[in-house]
Amino acid sequence: MSRLPHLTPDDLDAEQRVLYDTITGGPRAAGPQRFPLVDAAGALTGPFNAMLVAPPAGHALQGLGAAIRYGTTLTDRIRELAILAVAARWDCAFERYAHEPHARAAGITGAQVEAVRGGALPDLADETERAALRFVSALLRDEDVDDATYAEIVPIIGNRMAVELTTLVGYYATLALQLRVFRVTEPGGSRHR
Repeated sequence: MSRLPHLTPDDLDAEQRVLYDTITGGPRAAGPQRFPLVDAAGALTGPFNAMLVAPPAGHALQGLGAAIRYGTTLTDRIRELAILAVAARWDCAFERYAHEPHARAAGITGAQVEAVRGGALPDLADETERAALRFVSALLRDEDVDDATYAEIVPIIGNRMAVELTTLVGYYATLALQLRVFRVTEPGGSRHR
């Protein structure tokens, strides 16, 4: 049971309604729907409902999330592998529920998804994907990337991707923390494995 009320469109004040409309009218709603953005009553699902409770922070978070998903140089595969690595680190069932279908749609195999879910580096043929996931794994494991790892990986992925991946890890870790604190679950599921 969520600790926050599920805010339907009728519950929203003007500031919340602007944010709601931004989320439901933006690229998340226009792209492929791998999970419902709103429930039967019109309440936002997943992390988006919490954003409505504090609209200034919610606007900033949803904007950052949209930038990460739709405005970076990250390929779909790299982005989804990185998100699933964050979900594994935080044991976040909702992030897995929401992003495993995106990963599979991007061509990530079930075995690769399971490897990431278990905290391992999957067998990846692409050098950039391997380097990107090693960078993310270092961030999640050490909360840093040591000099040797940085010197080895950044020539492969570039400074921009290093910044984008660092931002992605921080953003999805924030969502995982909110999902945990506010007891947000996948539909019919649990918060954790």
